[in-house]
Amino acid sequence: MALVVIGLVAPVTGNYVDRHGVCALLAGGLLVVATGLVLFAVFPIAAVYILGYGLVGGLGFATCNDHVISTAVARVFDKRRGLAIGIATSGSSVGQFIFVPLLTMGLSYFSWRWSIAAAALSCTVLAAVIWRTLEPSQEDVNQAIATPASEPLLNRLKFLVTNPTFHILFWSFFICGITTTGAIETHFLPYAAFCGFPSVPASGIYGLTAAINFAAMFLSGYLTDRVNRPRLLGSIYLVRSLSFIVLMNVGTSYEMMILFAVIYGIFDYSTVPPTASLVASHLGLKIMGLAMGLISGGHALGGALGAFLGGYLFDPFARYTEMWWVAFGTAILAGVMVFMLRENREGRGVLAGAH
Repeated sequence: MALVVIGLVAPVTGNYVDRHGVCALLAGGLLVVATGLVLFAVFPIAAVYILGYGLVGGLGFATCNDHVISTAVARVFDKRRGLAIGIATSGSSVGQFIFVPLLTMGLSYFSWRWSIAAAALSCTVLAAVIWRTLEPSQEDVNQAIATPASEPLLNRLKFLVTNPTFHILFWSFFICGITTTGAIETHFLPYAAFCGFPSVPASGIYGLTAAINFAAMFLSGYLTDRVNRPRLLGSIYLVRSLSFIVLMNVGTSYEMMILFAVIYGIFDYSTVPPTASLVASHLGLKIMGLAMGLISGGHALGGALGAFLGGYLFDPFARYTEMWWVAFGTAILAGVMVFMLRENREGRGVLAGAH
């Protein structure tokens, strides 16, 4: 439910970035996430959990997401844009590396309520920091770039939905959501438990994946500025598909699980810098917020589909093999789609996005 809400709301927040900036979105989104977490911690009822995390939390996740951050960074940096986006959005990996093991330890050894409350408190503190520090920088950005998108929303949407480049990036990122948020972020820990791994070591392996993600996003951003971006992005999807072959053969081997974490970690979030860079150059900076919002929404909907499929396919077969084959095949499809794009670093004039 949270992923569906993100998919629906992300284009709205992306359009807001094009017109008003990011400070209020990031701070407000974190406070909404904190509210959703507190609701469930105080009222541990299934219906409240669905509404608190799924609806309220989903609204918050949609407003402090990678599409908001990557759009803001892309507007500030012309040279080394890919590296800047990679560094900025790598925070999501660092957060998983730090908080997933900590929360798992809290859930295992302490009160689950206090663990969730601690996560809510972290969101609240960060929202205050953003509100105090980011607004001056956003004012500088607004003075440095052209005026926000002034074309009617329907005109900008029409341009995007009739643009082949947008469709390739949208559907490849939709598949990215199936293979990451849906397959791994939702089902990796249950799969590890199914294979016999205790929760704390399993979360440690997941944390390792996030740590490798962090370094990989730096590398991906660096390469985005220097190599053919469609080939880079397509290769990331193709190699990611191989990680699911490793995952299917883990059994009870801790070493194989580590090998999966390394391969998958390198080619997980590394899709963000080249995708955002391609949006900036091929679709235009002035509508990048809306474009990235739609693409990020597609990623969330793909994640929702992957999360559902993982559970749906597990029930009749009592195994995750079918889900890993789905992730393998769709990752290959995404790579083939991206290879159809042409490199064009200079960009081109587009409706509401000439630069």
